[in-house]
Amino acid sequence: MGSATTQATVATVDALAAAGGVTLDDSRELFDAAHALSDSPQLASALADAAAPEQARTQLVATVFGGLGETSRSLLTTAVQQRWSSPADLVDGVEELAVRAASIAAASADVEGELFGVSRLVAANPSLELALGSRLGESAKKGELVESLLRGKVSEATILIASRVIQQPRERRVRQLLSRAERLVSQQRGRAVATVYSATTLTEEQTERLRRSLAARTGRDVSLNLVVEPTVIGGIRVEVGDDVIDATVSSRLGELRQRLAG
Repeated sequence: MGSATTQATVATVDALAAAGGVTLDDSRELFDAAHALSDSPQLASALADAAAPEQARTQLVATVFGGLGETSRSLLTTAVQQRWSSPADLVDGVEELAVRAASIAAASADVEGELFGVSRLVAANPSLELALGSRLGESAKKGELVESLLRGKVSEATILIASRVIQQPRERRVRQLLSRAERLVSQQRGRAVATVYSATTLTEEQTERLRRSLAARTGRDVSLNLVVEPTVIGGIRVEVGDDVIDATVSSRLGELRQRLAG
């Protein structure tokens, strides 16, 4: 991510934080806008062109997206007024706003945990992952498939996010899309995401102790994704972003085998 995009992202996220009464409808409209920009490279390029006058870009938003609600149109206007490193970054930035808006609108729902559950569902079903990740087929049909699988099982915010991000992969795999969305929701809520692999189910006491330990380590509240993985044999493996804490028996056995082989 270029420095221009980093600054643009901060500005748009700040604008979202300042907006009041953000709803799921605002999120839907921002997803629609991101979809429209992705489908029209010419439009995305025009709105991301820093050489074009800001007023011209703002007017173009009013012309093309005049049907959006006040909040979503205002956020989109703020986005195009920034300097982005590329048109693709603008599209990603608007999609990020949509994910974050859904998180705000459903503050009481466990959207992070539900998105992780969707990712695990996809990982456990290769045929589903293939169907959702295929270049063939209409993107809207893929969204409808996700909605039908999740309806009644997770929150509306999670259904909205999952069904929309898989429709615009932009060279990313399904689980990458879901993981990015989960990370954005956690960031919006001021939390870090930790995925914990253990041979057996952790007790509530163990889970809470681990949560406190990771919170002290990261300086933030931590959302835990717990995965039972018998191959770790014993101990736990924790992934927090790019950091990995591997205290599993399987990893120690692997290290021992390497030392013996060396």
